[in-house]
Amino acid sequence: MLRAQSLPWVCAAIVAGLLTCAPAVAQEKKTYPSIGTIERIDPRFDRIVPQDARIEKLAEGFDWSEGPVWSKKARDVLFSDVPRNAIFRWSEGKEVHVFLSPSGFTGSNPKGGEQGSNGLVRDAEGRLVLCQHGDRRIARLEPDGSFKTLADTYMGRRFNSPNDAVYKSNGDLYFTDPPYGLPRGNDDPAKELPYNGVFRLGKDGTITLLTRELTYPNGIGFAPDETTLYVASSDMKRPIWTAFAVKDDGTLGESRVFYDATSLAKQGKKGLPDGMKVDAAGNVFATGPGGVLVFSPDGTLLGTLNTGVATANCGWGDDGSTLYITADMYLCRIHLTTKGQGF
Repeated sequence: MLRAQSLPWVCAAIVAGLLTCAPAVAQEKKTYPSIGTIERIDPRFDRIVPQDARIEKLAEGFDWSEGPVWSKKARDVLFSDVPRNAIFRWSEGKEVHVFLSPSGFTGSNPKGGEQGSNGLVRDAEGRLVLCQHGDRRIARLEPDGSFKTLADTYMGRRFNSPNDAVYKSNGDLYFTDPPYGLPRGNDDPAKELPYNGVFRLGKDGTITLLTRELTYPNGIGFAPDETTLYVASSDMKRPIWTAFAVKDDGTLGESRVFYDATSLAKQGKKGLPDGMKVDAAGNVFATGPGGVLVFSPDGTLLGTLNTGVATANCGWGDDGSTLYITADMYLCRIHLTTKGQGF
């Protein structure tokens, strides 16, 4: 856990939960320590992950890091620390520091648990959009530091705790809504929806329930041609990734199991299906049992970026060939020979 007395750059305002923070201190470019291992299974993996690639540990000491998102303009990574209800900022040559607090629960009576922001995305204008567990909504960070609610109810009922999201090229936002931000999960008396769904927030503001068939929908991502939507289900009893056909109107058609990680979980590998990103070639980088699992578009497991700890999410950055990884208490990265979509 991050503690103010052991991190001199944390100012009193941050500890008090304010937005402001101490300025980052410039440093010389450094060599970062390696963490974990790289497991190669299929020869195609070698065309994606160089033989000399390593997982670099950029920062540590977080409670549970999540949702890394890159800013092309600022050239930095923002990521959530869900239990601390804060977003941190990392950039090359500068100390990691609090960017935003509170990030997911803005009320006056914290309920404890996973109340902070989780998944983070940027819209077409580069604005930060947050999945807020505590406030149970999708919100956008405004220039004055306030939040604008984009979606918080469906059919008059509050969402459970929006978890992760992805934009379609037409501006629609697809997001998952498991119960992890509710202190008692599915049994919480504050839960208003009788299911955990996958939703679409249309660019016109319309909210559509796309599917309720997954028990614990979590990470989400589109294939490059947007004809397939991948959704992770972080269910300990059935840890799977599902591929949905995307219809012409943007709703979902038939589904199929893209990959079943039950055997990996039974081997004691740490983690469950969680966040994901898809590269420009259609390879799926999905956090799950063992780290970041890399799948070909046909669902073949090519290899694993094993961080050694339960791994939450990942995101593209730099020129698109760097994958930033949030894993338990760490922020990591690895340089690849593939690129993420949009770079």
